[in-house]
Amino acid sequence: MTSPSGKKDNRKQKGAAAEELAAAALIQKGYRILDRNWRCRFGELDIVAETRETLVVIEVRSRSGTTRFGTPSESVNARKVMQVRNTAQQYVHQKRYYERTIRFDVISVILREDMTAASMEHIENAF
Repeated sequence: MTSPSGKKDNRKQKGAAAEELAAAALIQKGYRILDRNWRCRFGELDIVAETRETLVVIEVRSRSGTTRFGTPSESVNARKVMQVRNTAQQYVHQKRYYERTIRFDVISVILREDMTAASMEHIENAF
């Protein structure tokens, strides 16, 4: 698919690059990645990880180069929060993680043109 400017639409590539950077940062912080891009009928969870006894659901958001339209984390609206929570409920049920404490984080990534991180912010207990 091409955009009106004629450039190839590479949103999926950018999203995958941001998720890869986020996962690497989490591992470096000592998190254990349990699942990536886990899907069910309610939606998708970008990253599911654990730290100590806590199950952490991470929504990864990215923007290219500028925050002119707001930061990536500002794009997490009430509808997205509800979707992630509903999807996480299905994840917990399917994996039988009933006794686990759960936390919802957001990782916000600003990407350079070469798909490296210009900046990254990890917001714990984002919602």
